[in-house]
Formats: sequence, structure tokens, C-alpha cells
Amino acid sequence: MAAATAAVLTVPLVGQLPASAADSGRVAVPNAQPDGVRSAKTLGHADTHQRIQIKLYLANRHRRQMVRAMHAVTDPQSKRYTHYMSPAQFRSHFSPTKATVSKVRSFLEGNGLDVTQVPANRSYVAAAGTVAQVQKALSTSLKRYRLHGHKVWAAANNTTVPRELAGRVVAVSGVASRSTMVTPSHEDGPQATHATAAKAGQDAPPPDAFVNAPPCSDYYGQKVASDLPKAYGKHQPYAPCGYVPDQLQGAYGLTRSVQHGLDGSGVTVAITDAYAAPTILDDANTYATTHGQPAFGGNQFRQVPPKKPYRYGYGDKVNGDLCGEQGWYGEETLDVEAVHGVAPGANVTYVPSRSCDNADFAATLNKIVDRHLADIVTNSWGGVDESNGSAQLDRVYQQIFYQAALEGIGFYFSSGDAGDGRSYNNGTPTVEAPANSPLVTAVGGTSLAVNKRDERRFETGWSTSKSTLTDGAWTPSPPGDFLYGAGGGTSRVFSQPWYQQGVVPNRLAERYSSQGGRVVPDISAVGDPTTGMLVGETQTFPDGTAKYSEYRLGGTSLSSPLMAGMMAVADQVYGHPHGFANPAIYDLYGSKALYDPTNKHGKALVRVDYANGVDDGDGVVTSLRTLAATNGTILRTRRGYDDITGVGTPNGEAFLSSVGYQY
Repeated sequence: MAAATAAVLTVPLVGQLPASAADSGRVAVPNAQPDGVRSAKTLGHADTHQRIQIKLYLANRHRRQMVRAMHAVTDPQSKRYTHYMSPAQFRSHFSPTKATVSKVRSFLEGNGLDVTQVPANRSYVAAAGTVAQVQKALSTSLKRYRLHGHKVWAAANNTTVPRELAGRVVAVSGVASRSTMVTPSHEDGPQATHATAAKAGQDAPPPDAFVNAPPCSDYYGQKVASDLPKAYGKHQPYAPCGYVPDQLQGAYGLTRSVQHGLDGSGVTVAITDAYAAPTILDDANTYATTHGQPAFGGNQFRQVPPKKPYRYGYGDKVNGDLCGEQGWYGEETLDVEAVHGVAPGANVTYVPSRSCDNADFAATLNKIVDRHLADIVTNSWGGVDESNGSAQLDRVYQQIFYQAALEGIGFYFSSGDAGDGRSYNNGTPTVEAPANSPLVTAVGGTSLAVNKRDERRFETGWSTSKSTLTDGAWTPSPPGDFLYGAGGGTSRVFSQPWYQQGVVPNRLAERYSSQGGRVVPDISAVGDPTTGMLVGETQTFPDGTAKYSEYRLGGTSLSSPLMAGMMAVADQVYGHPHGFANPAIYDLYGSKALYDPTNKHGKALVRVDYANGVDDGDGVVTSLRTLAATNGTILRTRRGYDDITGVGTPNGEAFLSSVGYQY
């Protein structure tokens, strides 16, 4: 691996915009609001008497030293490897100064705003006031718009701050009724039922039920669809009903370790999603004991909810359910049960965001890092087109990730479920944020075959095409149409980090620039919903009853918590947090510690689904899902590093006993 140098890792830092010629005493700062606002239809000015809350985000100090320190504590070849800082030490060395906070406070209060919050790491100053006061303070105008069928208010022109705050205030949020909403990265299963204002004020009921349709297999290849048309010259097997913890532990070589107490004990994994499922602990314990796993111990699971009420969810009487609160319940269920399934001894801390707005998620991540709530953080959500929903928050996220790395906290993000991303970027391949950040571990997805003995039969990159049984034939002819797959590709924003040099092929790194870019993902685990995990969740059935039931679910939303759980076991084995683990993971490239998923031509699974998602009242839909498909995507599963599976998947005890150790 190439030696670490601070110059290699390039992080985009959103700087000040040019000062207005009409007001030379001020400088413009980026503000977080949805794309397209200024070209949307204007509905008039915002209510000047309405009270709103804003945040001014502050720049960390001594960036060059911070980058060097990050390299030193995360590189296994460094003498300072794993010599992490405490939150207090980070504040002392790199956080904005108290003097900066005092200047920002004076500016805000001088314009009539009330300062409501400053976190311990002084990463932002939150304030509240009327629209009129905010407009005066930031020298902007807030207007109402109709955007994509919704009414929003946002800044009609640049937000500015006094020139003395130039370089100290790096971004503003809250000058729009919302930023850009992020979505969970899970596929299939129950979907959100968006509420209307008529139901405002109520707690969201469990999501509408989703039930697996038979036939399906208890393990890969158990049942073969011998009465259906052949594909690739043979009858293909029915999809697994959903893998359970024993099968996942077996496939990834964890069984013996877990049986001997190497189960993540003493390690805390944090999970972030939006909102909080009211039945999560009961569901997770029912699921665990149903499948022969231990339930959570007395203090093993806890939740750290936001102090302020949730917004943009089921009970939001002003905005309506913009985030699909019930869909996030399924995401939380998957994340908690996946971590516990492979690391049953790990502590799990669930930290919900107030909403799916990126500014709220930034506050949630900052809370985890500033209070060091966990050693590992898994995140199964993301934005699109290389931005955290709003480009103005990208620097804020990067500062959080730097602090996490220096404190020994590892961030894991799903790489996404749209393959090369062209489907949501006007046909142009792109990678998702925050998985594109070189300071996080981007987790890709695979299709996994587990045999009768709970062993990995094979694993290939998740890239699925679909053909439907129509008039006795698979239509379109296999492989059919591209359906979904693990996100991956080359960043146009971040340059190639040092740990990828010598591992990632030049044809990938130099896809857009001869200088080389950050390539996603870093590592992978099962994500294909057709070979997904069986999860258990309280759901609402058509007769109105709410009850616990189980169904198969997948996406890189599964891959990330599984990887986080496996790293919790690795942390226990190592006796110390791995923190930001990418340098240690890439050190294992080509060794027996990693399984190298390869292309599997001609592999497919037959899947049967209820047309209405619950029962056969409206019939069933039978489809053929071709694995490792290459149509409709530029991503390919290859030997060695590839942009679907990264360096590969963890290979049992060899991985647990090798990651992070110096050779």
C-alpha cells in the first residue's frame, strides 16, 4: 500500500461565495435548500411574522494538522495507529474557538435572534427568530414557491454574513422550509403509506403488511422450478425465503467465533435512520428468539431520540408525511436485526433523526460523534449525484467524518441500490453520497448463495435483471430488463485516497480524470433482496389488525449493518476499535481474509410475489431474476477489486484475526 500523505486525500470544502458588490461589508455563504427553487413558480413572500430556526455551521481549525492526524491514527503502518483522541481533545485542537462562537452569537443576537443551541464541539450555532429577523440578519429575502407539487419557502437570493465571519461560517440551514430529503436504501418489503393532514397528530401505525409468497427455498437450491420454463439451458431454483442469523453467521464464517463468545461484546454499534418504530425492541427480541438467537440483554439496546419533535412524518399537520415515516420503520427493523443477527453480543444504540432532511441527519451524526455514543455507526440512507442532498452541507458532513476518524469511530454507509446511478441522474452514471466520501466505508452488495450446511456456496456482485412469466415464457427473454443492483462507480468530486492506490485498477480510478478519483464501494456483503434476509416486524394487515410477521428484505441497507456487525466482532477480537477501517481493510487485499466474489454467468432465481403484497386474492406474479447481470449498467463483477463489491467480502476468522494487525 502506498505511504499515507496528507496531500493525497482531497476533500471538497465549500468556500465562501463572492462578496456582493453592493455590500462590500458582507460575504455570501451557501445555504441548504432544495435544488430548483429559484426556477420554481413564486407564490409570494414568506410570512414575516413566522418563527423559524436556522443554523450557522462553523469551520474547524488547523485543517492540515487534522488531515495528518487522521492519517496517523487510521493507518496500520503508523506508530500512532489507533491512538485516538477523546471528544474533549478534538475540541481543544480542532473545533471552532469559543471566540468564534461568541462573534457569531453577537451577530445573531444583534439582529434580534435567540441563540438556542451550541453543541459541545461548537460545530454550529442554532438560533430562532421571525422570518423578518432572519431576512435582516442574512441580508436575503424568503419567498414561497411551488416545487414538485409541494409548497415550500426558501431564500430567493444569496445568504450573507459580515465579512469578519468569512471563513468561519461555512454554511447555513433553515432558510428554507426543508433541504433535500434522503431515502433509505432497502428494496422490496412493506412501503410507506403517506399520511394526509387529516391524520396529523397521530402516531404512525405499523406499515402495511408484506408477505412472502410460496414457493420459496429454505436455502439456496433447495427447490427447483421444474414446472416452469428453463433459463440458460436449465430449470432455475426458487429464491430463498430469506436468510436467518444462523445462515448469515455460517456463510461469513462467524459461527465458531460467536459460539466461543466472540460476538461483538463490549462494542457499541450506532444505527441512524429517521423516526423510531414503537415496536422495535419487541420485534427484534421476538425475531432473535424465534431463530435461536439470544434476545437483547437489559441494557444492550437503547435509543437516543432527538429533543425536538419529529417533522415531515405521519403526524406533521403542516407539511404532511413527506418522508414516509412508516417506510423508515422497516429500515430500522432491518438494521437492528441485521447487526444483532451477526453480532448478538454487541450493544446497539439507535439514534433517530428528526426527519429525512439532510440537515437533521447532519445534526444526528454530529451528536453521535460529539458525545462518542458508539464505536461503529451504520447508515442505510443516502443522497444522489455526489451530494448529501444539498451541496451546501457536504463540508459539514466531512467535518463530522474527520472528527469520527480521529476519535476512533467507524462510519459505514450503504452504497445505494441503483447500480451505476444513471436512473436518477438523467442517464449519467454517478455515485451516492455520503458513501462517496473517502472518510467512510462504503458497503456494496452481493447476491449470496447459502447451502444446506449454512456455508457460502458462492457470492457474486448484486446486479439483477428481471423477466416476468407471461403466456408460458420469460418476457423479455433472459436476462430481461435491469431492475436494481448495488451502487458503485467513480467519484467526480473526490480524488483517489491513498489507501486505494495500488489496489483499485486505473481503468476505474481514471474513468473521469487522469488524476484518479475515489471509487465506491470499499467492501461488501449480501444485499440482493432475492437472496436477502428474513426480518420480523409488526405490520398492519388488510383486516386492520397489527401483528408480528416475517418477510424477506434486502438492499445495501442490509449490507451496511451486516458489515457493521462483523466489524463489531473484529473490534472485540482486536481488543480495540478499528475506527475508520478503510486503510486496514485495503491492507488485506488479495489475502485469505477476503472472499473475492466473481461473475456467475447463467445464475438466476425464480421468485413468486403476491400481486397485492399480502395474499393470493389478486393472484401472483412470477419472475426470473438473473444474477450478476451486465445489461443496463456499466458496473461489472470481476476478479480482484471491482466497483460492485470493492475488495470483496469478509472471510470468517481469517478476516477477524487479520484486519488492523501490522505485519
